[in-house]
Amino acid sequence: MKRLVWFYRISSVSLFALGFIVLLGGQGFRVNLTPSEPLGLWRIVKPDRPILVGDLVFICPPDTDALREARARGYLRFGLCAGWVAPLIKRVVATSGQAIEIHDDVRIDGRPLPHSHVARTDSQGRGMVQYEGGVVPPGTVFLHSAFSGSFDSRYFGPLPMEGILGLAQEVWTYAP
Repeated sequence: MKRLVWFYRISSVSLFALGFIVLLGGQGFRVNLTPSEPLGLWRIVKPDRPILVGDLVFICPPDTDALREARARGYLRFGLCAGWVAPLIKRVVATSGQAIEIHDDVRIDGRPLPHSHVARTDSQGRGMVQYEGGVVPPGTVFLHSAFSGSFDSRYFGPLPMEGILGLAQEVWTYAP
């Protein structure tokens, strides 16, 4: 009997928590559980201006072979974007027309991007395919996170701006 009571209690708390997360999600809130940016509660804010270099954004990546492979490897979390991935939270570091060079690190218009070492293998020793570099095409953005293990444009290249959900605004976060 005690097991049944505990089962109902845990189920009730779990359903309440799930409902609360869904409610917050409908209001533009997202919980970040990845180390790319501080952990915690964030809000997606519709921009009242064009997206600029330096903006921190939430973006749904397109459903491509590379991103499906990333999902299968566990680099991307489950979510409601195309391909069932969660929106990424990344900083825009280059926009259309800027030149990207990728070697051991990233260079934008010839200038090194801080904290942009390009990994050859992931934490499990699997080979990482890196973006070849080039000029950022019109209507796309090149994204980056200073977290060394971040899966960002160093590996998948620029993403279409139409996937941007909005600017990322911290609500209640914790940076370990």
